[in-house]
Amino acid sequence: MADQSEIDKLVAQLDQGDEQTMDRLVSLVYDELRTLAHRRLRGHRPGQTLNTTALVHEAYMQLAGREGRSFKDRNHFLGTAATAMRYIVIDYARSKAAQKRGGGLQRFTLDAGEIPLADRAPELLALDEALGRLSALDERLARLVELRFFGGLTVAETAAVMGTSESTVKRDWRKASLLLRELLRDGEPQ
Repeated sequence: MADQSEIDKLVAQLDQGDEQTMDRLVSLVYDELRTLAHRRLRGHRPGQTLNTTALVHEAYMQLAGREGRSFKDRNHFLGTAATAMRYIVIDYARSKAAQKRGGGLQRFTLDAGEIPLADRAPELLALDEALGRLSALDERLARLVELRFFGGLTVAETAAVMGTSESTVKRDWRKASLLLRELLRDGEPQ
């Protein structure tokens, strides 16, 4: 891992608009970003257009082009990268679903730790829609799912980004999983 003080210094300088600062920051956390992307893309077929490197580079482009690029710290930066990765994966799934339109839906769980992109595009889109409804009910739980499932953050990393304890993350993860199952099944939690 890169020197934390250097990362914090660069994060603090981002709002000054220096393009080289973003490049230096990403180069310091690149391995962490690749690890997050790799966790999300495990299990997808090789040769697909969205791979670990492409996901990291797409997230970088979104972060670099973001208006008001200020981040509180490294964890805020990684959390924002996780959000960017979510939208990239969902956009990819939408394009795959548009190509297929239908087909046999398969089940997957939040605990699977992977996003099987092309084969599961309809399920990912349903999950994204359910996550939007969960956000209306409890924004914090939706953010937790975004960080853990789409961003690939560990329990400890999620706790750091959200400013809470690991036990709270685990408890909230169980709650969010149950609510999402209900939202995916019935459209409304009980």
